[in-house]
Amino acid sequence: MGGSCPRRKAPWSGLLASGRRLVLVTGRELDDLQKVCPRLDLFEYVVAENGALLYKPSTGEETPLAARPPEAFVTLLRQRGVGPISVGRVIVATWEPHESTVLATIRDLGLELQVIFNKGAVMILPAGVNKATGLASALEKMELSPHNAVGIGDGRERPCATGFV
Repeated sequence: MGGSCPRRKAPWSGLLASGRRLVLVTGRELDDLQKVCPRLDLFEYVVAENGALLYKPSTGEETPLAARPPEAFVTLLRQRGVGPISVGRVIVATWEPHESTVLATIRDLGLELQVIFNKGAVMILPAGVNKATGLASALEKMELSPHNAVGIGDGRERPCATGFV
């Protein structure tokens, strides 16, 4: 696995030793993230599901930051031939070319959902939920101002983006 998800502590030791606190921000679902990023314990918080889920590795506490789309939405997507479908704690995701069916289903059910596209993925989230809102929630829990945070990431090539605070 390439990318910025650490497999060992060494690259992050200097940051941690300097008193900085790490937050991981990613579009991945938590279960998948735990498979590809074995050192989540280095992070004070993980913002997963494109900003919809806050996870605290030290305690295992998960905090959904929005409500999952209704089960009727997922059921109707499946009935309309959308697949594969992945359902996280909040996020619902599939792949192109199902974006038109996803948008039509949102419209037909009158749901306030947004669709985010990333490298062929079609991610469905409650309106207004994104990585920035998720990071803001983490910083609030950490009692830190966004002015004291630095974000570093590369979503096009790396599976995880990391914020340093």
